[in-house]
Amino acid sequence: EEANKQKTEAEAQESMLELLQQEKGGGFGFDLCARNAFLEQRLGMRFPNVRKTGTTIVGLTTKDCVVLAADTRATEGPLVADKNCEKIHYIAPNIHCCGAGTSADTENTTGLISSKLALHRLSTGRQSRIATALRMTRQHLFHYQGYVSAALILGGVDLHGPQLHMIYPHGSASQLPFATMGSGSLAATGVLETYWKEGLELEDGVRIAHDAVCAGILNDMGSGGFVDVTIIHKDGTTERRRNMDHPTQRTFKNPAGYTFPAGTTPVLLKEVFPAKKDATVEAAAPAAKEGEAEDMQQ
Repeated sequence: EEANKQKTEAEAQESMLELLQQEKGGGFGFDLCARNAFLEQRLGMRFPNVRKTGTTIVGLTTKDCVVLAADTRATEGPLVADKNCEKIHYIAPNIHCCGAGTSADTENTTGLISSKLALHRLSTGRQSRIATALRMTRQHLFHYQGYVSAALILGGVDLHGPQLHMIYPHGSASQLPFATMGSGSLAATGVLETYWKEGLELEDGVRIAHDAVCAGILNDMGSGGFVDVTIIHKDGTTERRRNMDHPTQRTFKNPAGYTFPAGTTPVLLKEVFPAKKDATVEAAAPAAKEGEAEDMQQ
């Protein structure tokens, strides 16, 4: 058996070398695809699958403001890790950012850009520009070639007025009047494309952003919880409406509570460990008085 195993491994290595030494023609090279297929078929390797993340984030511009909205559900695979997390991140007093993707990546990316802009404001003595935050974020994400899973909607107001930018994990960006990202973005896009128009009043914009996030929550299993809204006014001030709405409240609930009889949940394993004997505690010797201590030292 050992000899057969070594022979199989030697044949696999020879096949791999032949595959890599094949003459290459022009055009694209698919060597890595052939290598991955070989490793999977001959050596039984299994490559990790892409993990789907769930979020609905929305941003839109009104006549004088920028409105950002997001759900509050954080998922860990098929599980709900947090029902009330914050997905709207502070960048500067006049700039905020919605984040979709991996929570650690979005929080650390926005925190890094926020600290850089704070140092920039101290150095220049001026209000942070949205173009500066956009360039810093794009360069940071492009540097990691998409391995930082942070899809962002950057919004704010500066001397050029309200602005909204959609930033992809690879570093590309688009300036749009309204934007949505995340697994619930398909449902939210329908609401935005139907009701958004130029010159919206503030409360109309808040209502549209709220309805777009609710559409994502109700039609996407990865989105849920509450609806958070952040408004950035034309004077640079920010208004946060935390937990503005909870569209998925339990409608039917037994006021008397629920009781389950013993044995409803089966016991799969039971182990009994004997308790250790109690340790004996001996009284400590009384401390010597100051005079006796001095005599002992002498």
